[in-house]
Parts: sequence; structure tokens; C-alpha cells
Amino acid sequence: MKQRVALTEKKYYLVFTFLTFLFLMWGLALTMGDVLNKHFQDVLHISKSRSSLIQLSTFGAYAVMSIPAGLFMKSFGYKKGIILGLVLYATGAFLFIPAADAKSFEMFRIALFILACGMATLETVAHPFIALLGNQQTSDQRINFAQSFNGLGGIIGPLIGSYFILREGQEYSHSLLSVKYLYLYIGLFITTIAVTFSFTKIPAFGPSIASTVETNTSNQTLHKSNFWSDTAILFRKKHFTFAVIAQVFNVAAQGGTWAYFINYGHEIMHLSAEKAGYFFGFSIFILMIGRFAGTITMRFIAPSKLLSIFAVGNIVMCILVAQGLGWWSFAALIMINFFFSIMFPTIFSLGLKDLGQYTPQGSPFIVMGLVGGALFPPIMGLVANHNIAHAYYLPIICYIIIALFGYLYPKLRNSDL
Repeated sequence: MKQRVALTEKKYYLVFTFLTFLFLMWGLALTMGDVLNKHFQDVLHISKSRSSLIQLSTFGAYAVMSIPAGLFMKSFGYKKGIILGLVLYATGAFLFIPAADAKSFEMFRIALFILACGMATLETVAHPFIALLGNQQTSDQRINFAQSFNGLGGIIGPLIGSYFILREGQEYSHSLLSVKYLYLYIGLFITTIAVTFSFTKIPAFGPSIASTVETNTSNQTLHKSNFWSDTAILFRKKHFTFAVIAQVFNVAAQGGTWAYFINYGHEIMHLSAEKAGYFFGFSIFILMIGRFAGTITMRFIAPSKLLSIFAVGNIVMCILVAQGLGWWSFAALIMINFFFSIMFPTIFSLGLKDLGQYTPQGSPFIVMGLVGGALFPPIMGLVANHNIAHAYYLPIICYIIIALFGYLYPKLRNSDL
């Protein structure tokens, strides 16, 4: 009987738990941004397409910061990379205070950009780090498990945002004070986490990991090599290149879907912004269920095949959402997150397969795929300004690309071996 491989090893439990918590924190930050979309439309009197510049600032930071974060990680190691990410995250949160005082949408965008640079750094470091914390046969499951807590953070974000920012009848529901104080508390919390992690001991990597990533005597600084020659080697691997492309379209679909969820609930379902925000939180709960279910299902169905199945599921859901059929369409909008659930971590882990010592080098390029979330919401916003339901036809293009990646992946990977 074939022995089942453990998710991780006992010596990695503490650092694995901490990294999983980081996934929760950037899930919270991402979905809080989607709550801000609706609030800024109302308080700062801006259009849907202009409010989507929040997503441009957030996801654009990934395009700018991913490669510098990867170079920082290669030079100074995983631990210092995580601390840098936490410091940037907290700095961006604190900058919400002067932005709220000035009532400046542009200053909010700067604050979000810096906060998202922190998230990009954390994501660049944490994905390859978690992939290496155990047997490589279970790296897909490990990343999907950690990403499930990203879903939990995604639930907490809109719940907190809807209660403290969008809630009807509260004293600051039509001002920016609630935003100011909420991000002050988030900044203080992240600062505490950064200080705590600075005292956390990172265990030495085992033999299987040492063969994948070269380390110095402290096991915390990665192999240094020529960036451009490594990059050329990476992009000769077809499965890696297609993973980068698939991630761009994946996050494009996510960014657009989430950016206008509350608007859809308000305009099509005639819900208050607060109630629509709670439904958004519920949809992220469905996403979390999808990730746990996907992690289990991957023990029986190849991750690439499951990815294609879920992409086709979302094509069907988007068609239903675009019809504006009341609760049937709104249920389909919620279910998009179920099928979306495994896409980001699965594309990520599939792209990192067989990269060997180039794994840390490859991670920043896949993280850069989040730039799709910067480019797509403004395009959807132009359609949403006229018909919010019809805007959901656009993500279908993205899911077709993802379905093709999953279907072709075995051939692509075999051609690289």
C-alpha cells in the first residue's frame, strides 16, 4: 500500500503556521479595497470606472514590487523579506490617516500602493517558502491549504469593512473617519506582527529542500546568481511561461469580479451597500470552502485537470451573472468565488514545478501576474457605468485562457523535462 505523504514536517509547524497567517492578512487587505470602492464612490463622489483606480493602485504594486522583492529575497533571505513586506504593509496603512484628513482620493491611492507593495513582497516570499516546507509531492496541497486562509481573510475584510465603513446609521457612515481609524488599528496590528516575527527562529531546511535551494550557513540567504541569465532560462520553460500568462488573466478576472460585486448587489438586487458587502463576505466564505475542497480533491484528480474543470464552471457562472436574472444571477456571482478558489494557488504551484534552484527566481514573475487586477477592472468599469450585469461577460475571456493552461499543462511540462 502506498504511504500517504504528510502536508509538512513537524519542525516546520511554527513557521508554516505563521506564513499561513500572512495569507489571511493579505486576503483581508485585498477585499477591504473592494469595500472602499463603493465608499469612495459615495463620499468622494467619483464614478465606478474612476473608483476602480483603487485596483490599479493595489494590483499595479505587484507589477512594480515583485521583481525587487524577489531580488531582495535572494540577497537577504526569506525572513528579512517577510519583515520588509510587513513594514511596507504597516506604512501604507498608517498613510490612510493623512489621506483621510485631506479627503484626497490620490493620497488614498498612494497609501494603497505602498500597502500593496508590502503584500506583493509577502506573496513573493511566502509562496516559494511554503512550497519548500516539506515534500515536493505535496507542494500543491500546501499552497492551497495556506491559500484557504487567504479566503478566511477575504471573509473578514468585507465583514469588517461593511460594519465599520458601509453600515447605515452610524456616525461616520458618510465620512472618511471610519476609514482613518480602521486602518490605524490595522497598521498597529501589522507592526506588532513584524516585531514578533523578527524574533522567530527559522529552522534549517532538510536535504530535499537543500537540493532545491542553496543556502548560506544560517540557511536564510538564497543562492546568488545572474538575474538576467536565470530569467532567460526560466522563460525557456513553457509550463512556467504559460503559468505567468494564466496568472495575469486569473487575477484580471478576480479583480473585476470583486470590484463590482457590491455595485451589482446594490443596483441589480436593490440591496443596501452594507448588505451587499455582507454577501460579498459570504462569497469569500464560499471561496474558502472551495479551497479546502480543492485541496482534498487534488489527492484524486490532477491539479491541472481540476483547474480546467473549475475554469469551465466559471464561464457558465459569468454567463448567468450577465443575464441579470435576480437571485439566480446573484447566486451565480457568489459561486464564481467557489470555482475561482483554487486558481491562484494552483497556477502558482504548477508554474513553480521542476524549477529547482530557480524556484525563488520564478516566484516574482508569477506574482507579477497580479498586474491583471490593475488593468482589467477599469475596462469592466467602462461597461459597468452603463450596465453592471453585462460587464461580467468580460471575465469569460480570462477563464478560457485558464482552462487552456490546465488542459495543455501536462504536455507543456513534459516538453520542459
